[in-house]
Formats: sequence, structure tokens, C-alpha cells
Amino acid sequence: MLIKRTVQTSSREQFIDITDVIREVLQEMDLQNGVVTVFVPHTTAGVTINENADPSVVHDMLYALDKAVPDDRHFRHAEGNSTAHVKSSVIGPSLQVIVEKGRLVLGTWQGIYFCEFDGPRTRSLLIKGLSG
Repeated sequence: MLIKRTVQTSSREQFIDITDVIREVLQEMDLQNGVVTVFVPHTTAGVTINENADPSVVHDMLYALDKAVPDDRHFRHAEGNSTAHVKSSVIGPSLQVIVEKGRLVLGTWQGIYFCEFDGPRTRSLLIKGLSG
């Protein structure tokens, strides 16, 4: 079963904790054991797993990505959002998480983040479970 959710971002670059959204979808799917895939069908956004206990980690991730991929006058893409495309490729558009007994198998401090690099926008999030 493929389920679609929307994510509303409020700034140009932002990490939004979507762990609870994925948990709710698992309940809706009634997926007990298997794998859930989270996919972002956008070229200027991504999804990742990282620490969700200390909000400074999100700040540090955004800071590091800005240092690694700074705005540069040599980018040629006409829309002016080349950095967003590069950051999206670095983070990636999808991830998989093991599901056991109806729960995401994540580490103690881990959360799932939607990563916006060209907002604010209304974005799509596609979630699919596979029993196993």
C-alpha cells in the first residue's frame, strides 16, 4: 500500500522531524513486520535519519551543508537554486527503516527528517510498506 502525505515547509532550508507521521502511517497500514520506504519525489528536498534529541544537530547539519555547498556565481541553473539540487542529491530522496511488531526500528536518539532546501513549499512524502 502506497500512502501519500504532505509536508508544509516554512523556510528556505529546514529539517522537519516526520518520525510521528511515519508511525501514524504504519498504524494505518497495519504493517507488523517488514520494511517501510520513505520517498521524497522532489529534486530540491530529501529525507534522512539523524539525532532528534538535541535540536542543535539540525542547525549543525544545515550549517555543514551550507559550508560544503555554498552559493556560487558559477552555477548555471537558470532557476538559481543549484545549491538545493546538490544538497538534495547529497542527502538523498529515500530511506528504508525496518519495522518489527508494528514499530520502527530506530536507535534511541534517531528520528526521520524531511529536508527542505528550496522552500517554503508544500511537499509530497510517499510511504510504502513491505511485509516480511
